Order: sequence, then C-alpha cells, then structure tokens
Amino acid sequence: MSPTRTTVRLAALAILAGLLAGCGTRDNQATGAIPDDYRTRHPIVLAEAEHAIDIPVASGDRHLTQGTRDVIRGFAAEYRHASSGVIQIMLPRGSANSHAAQVLRKDIRRILAAAGVPANRMIETGYEAAATGDAAPIRLSYVAITAQTGPCGEWPEDLTLNTVQNRNYYNFGCATQSNLAAQIANPTDLIGPRQMSPVDAEQRAEVIESWRDN
Repeated sequence: MSPTRTTVRLAALAILAGLLAGCGTRDNQATGAIPDDYRTRHPIVLAEAEHAIDIPVASGDRHLTQGTRDVIRGFAAEYRHASSGVIQIMLPRGSANSHAAQVLRKDIRRILAAAGVPANRMIETGYEAAATGDAAPIRLSYVAITAQTGPCGEWPEDLTLNTVQNRNYYNFGCATQSNLAAQIANPTDLIGPRQMSPVDAEQRAEVIESWRDN
C-alpha cells in the first residue's frame, strides 16, 4: 500500500472518530470535561421548612398599622396555599413591650380569621424576651413542605486542586439551585404534573371563530 493511500485512510479514520465522538447525549456534552454535576451535588428536594415573619411592636402600640395588616394578610394567604397545619403566634415575655403584644394579638387573630385561617389552627405560645430589648417582635410561623437545597457556602476541598483537575468546585451551582427552588410556587410540581382542567368550550369556540376571521 502506498504512503499516500495510507495517509488518506488515516485521515478518514480520524474524521470518522471525531463524528462518533460527537454523538453523545446533551448532558455528556455539557459536563464531559467536568466529572461532577452540580445538580447531583446540590439536589432540589422536598422537606419541611419553617416559614415565619416578625411583627414589630412598640411598647405604646394599641392597634396594628395598615401596612402591618397587609403583611399579615399576605402571610395568611401563603399559609393557606402551602400548609394545612397550625400557625403559631409567639408572644414576647419579660420585655418592655410585652403588654402591647398581648393587646395586639387580638388584632392578629382577627386578621388571620378574616383571611380564612380557622381558629383551631392558631396556637399562642410565648418566648423569653427580656434580653432582646424593647422591640421584641410577635412572631408568626408555620411549617410546610418546601422545595430547597442544602446550605451553600461550604468549601470542604482545595479550590486550586479542583481547578488543576478541571473540576468545578464543591460550592459551584449551589446558589443557582437554591434560587431555582425558591421560585417554585407549588413544590408538588416536582413530584408530577397536575391534572388537566376541563376544556372551556366557550373559550374554544371564540378562539376558533377568531382564527376563521383572520
């Protein structure tokens, strides 16, 4: 076999090998040079999490402000969407504003009830607030299943070593995964798709008529 024919055959084999190497999956192409995947290292999971807000209370307060009322209504709406458990109303004890907190708790209960929270799902508890100063807040909290990741900001490995090995560092992608989890309005969407709603025949007829007119 002549040297020219051998060279041509080797070149053809090299081209064929290159084409076959490009037939991998998209995930392999995206992480082919990086052996670890941040989606596996920082997975989004469903777990219990506490949702809470602090209601500021001054020692002379006798009524909630309109802004505070709106915040409590928004919190109640989130609770009704995410949980079927109880809402804790945690009142400060031993602080200068503890008496005002006892007065305002009645307003808080009325607002929660008006927002659709049953009375038997409101639990009042207390916490020692003598060391927190005069502005010890009233805390509202509930527990719900939430999409979340593990804590970010951990650096258990040498960053320079991973760079030399062309690997992404341990904390890489954690913030992205955490932000994505925070944007999921309904955590059960991660389990499976929702049932489709019934067909709106009237709306369908309007769309078909509009399409025909155009």
